[in-house]
Amino acid sequence: MPTYRDEAVVLRTHQLGEADRIITLLTRTHGKVRAVAKGVRRTSSKFGGRLEPFSHVDIQFAEGRGSLEVVTQVEALHSSRLAADYPRFTAAEVLVETTDRLVSEEGTPSLQQYLLLLGAILALERGDLPAPLIVDSFLLRALAVAGYGVSTLQCAGCGSAEVRWFSPQGGGAVCGNCRTPGSATLESEDSLHLGALLSGDWEEALASPRNIATRVDGMVVAYATWHLDRALRSLPYFER
Repeated sequence: MPTYRDEAVVLRTHQLGEADRIITLLTRTHGKVRAVAKGVRRTSSKFGGRLEPFSHVDIQFAEGRGSLEVVTQVEALHSSRLAADYPRFTAAEVLVETTDRLVSEEGTPSLQQYLLLLGAILALERGDLPAPLIVDSFLLRALAVAGYGVSTLQCAGCGSAEVRWFSPQGGGAVCGNCRTPGSATLESEDSLHLGALLSGDWEEALASPRNIATRVDGMVVAYATWHLDRALRSLPYFER
């Protein structure tokens, strides 16, 4: 069978039969790939521990006859330690579930989403930034790559600079004329914090008071929920 090699981040796994697993990965050049890892649940497996969620791997696939490829070789580029830290583990679950939802079509290159996911997971591993900031920044940036960029300083509807509200369905910051039912009050400090998260300006984001970060976190979750069509299952378990 023809084979190909790629770098990838493991998104999720499912048991198959008595010893196999179906692995869903986001690869650097081939987009999302689903593959069978045969015998991976046996203690004698050579690469079982390398195919856990959040792992960054160099992987070789054999092209399958159906929709599933077959894993033939795996080398760990970065083995995740997040399972030992529950808050960061649950944060990573939000990252991979979001990516899985946004990259819905298999085999379509999604380099920006891949780089965003890998960068966020490595940031969680380093532990030098609060997990909630990493998650909120990732959600905004991943949605922007998918075509759902949030407006922070100008009205998403008419472009006015006089924004006072945040509307998930309206595209973010909106003026009084473009406000939709259920819009949240948007203060200038909220807009600045949203902009810092969107641009990855960690110095600015870390300087925000806790009450502003908490209020904006609610806006980000509402925005992500609206544009992903339904709530992320992992969010209720994420300890902020």
